[in-house]
Amino acid sequence: MRRNVSIATMIALCFPLSAFQDKNAARFEVATVKLSPPPDGNSLNINLGTFRNGRLTFNNVTLNDLIKFAYELVSDNQMTVPAWTGMVRFDVEALAAPDTPMPQLHLMTQTLLAERLHLVLRRDEKVLRYLALVSDKGRSKLKPAQPGDGPNPGLQVRGRIVSSQMPMSVLVSLLSRFERQIVVDFTGLSGGYEFKLEWAPDLDLPAGDPSVPAPDRPGLFAAVQEQLGLKLESRRGPLPVLVVEQASRTPEVN
Repeated sequence: MRRNVSIATMIALCFPLSAFQDKNAARFEVATVKLSPPPDGNSLNINLGTFRNGRLTFNNVTLNDLIKFAYELVSDNQMTVPAWTGMVRFDVEALAAPDTPMPQLHLMTQTLLAERLHLVLRRDEKVLRYLALVSDKGRSKLKPAQPGDGPNPGLQVRGRIVSSQMPMSVLVSLLSRFERQIVVDFTGLSGGYEFKLEWAPDLDLPAGDPSVPAPDRPGLFAAVQEQLGLKLESRRGPLPVLVVEQASRTPEVN
């Protein structure tokens, strides 16, 4: 059955592999992890991670999605997982101090997955094709986010990413998901930025094809250069990957 999927995403290449059994590991104040209820009809609303007012929530996410958030990965190709992990969905709600920085939320989520889903991982490396997002010789058109703007970029759709406050890590995560290929940030830019990126997506194009697939909007390569002042480069090389050695389909009792 084909479902219409809308994605509300906030977040996602540092690669910290935490010590899961560390008694001093970062933890949420309170957290629940449950199996998602069956979808109502053909519509499936997915929340890949929203942190607002001290509450981190996920809805209808797979273990793959949770691992990507916790370890700041951008693609399923950066993981080796059991087949079931892409089919079982979870709802997560966790509380932390409202000013908790994102790196700390990632660590807390790592601990949560280890404790509630008995997740055991090992680190590996794999040669993969990917798109490198790089600076274009000082031609960046990005504007730093204004102080006070909230960090939640809200609902984003394929072919259009708009936000008043978004870090580069979230941008490459969204592009990776929408374009079905790995996009890695090599810009060296930190902090949040204002983004308005519109392009004509086309899954039938070969990976890295910079041609324009539609007359009214540029293709992704051209849009990134014209609208953001950045560049996408096709590359092939070693990237860090995670291997799932153990995980539970059913969450530990909350």
